Amino acid sequence: MTARLDRAYALIDAANARDPAGQAEPYGQRMTKTLEAFAPDAPETLKIAARAQHIERWTVPRTSYPEGRIAYLIWRKDLQKLHARRAGEIMAQCGYSDDDIARTGSLLRKERLKQDADAQTLEDVICLVFLGFEAEPFIAKHDDDKVRDILAKTAKKMSPRGLAAAAQVPMGERLKRLLVQALA
Repeated sequence: MTARLDRAYALIDAANARDPAGQAEPYGQRMTKTLEAFAPDAPETLKIAARAQHIERWTVPRTSYPEGRIAYLIWRKDLQKLHARRAGEIMAQCGYSDDDIARTGSLLRKERLKQDADAQTLEDVICLVFLGFEAEPFIAKHDDDKVRDILAKTAKKMSPRGLAAAAQVPMGERLKRLLVQALA
């Protein structure tokens, strides 16, 4: 790891440490750990995108947007822009080039998903972190039909390599059963 990557991680972690719920910093670190296992040779731009995936997300609460799917999708796009901007500001402080900043921003905005290998790797890592750390508490709040639907949508975002890695994620029996059903 380079000194400027270490500094970028520290600045991202410092920003995320201000999350009142205490979720953003551990999430970024889980993203980094999962990326290191999934794609150990990832470029620094992708490493920063993974760490900054939810940078300062709490500053734009979902409740600040109207109810409904369209408003939800607008909120998600606005978050992607926020994450790209904040990651770019941090990268500039660390001496990254404009091209590197633009690349990380593109990854965080999920541009060219399925056509861009790094964007797809980031999406796979996001899904793996969800399955490994967030899915169990999430599914406890929802019925099987809703969970199957969400897992099917998650799987559609993943590459074959990501799906193979998902099969190795330790999970409870209900989650495993619903994932198998969602993939069928």
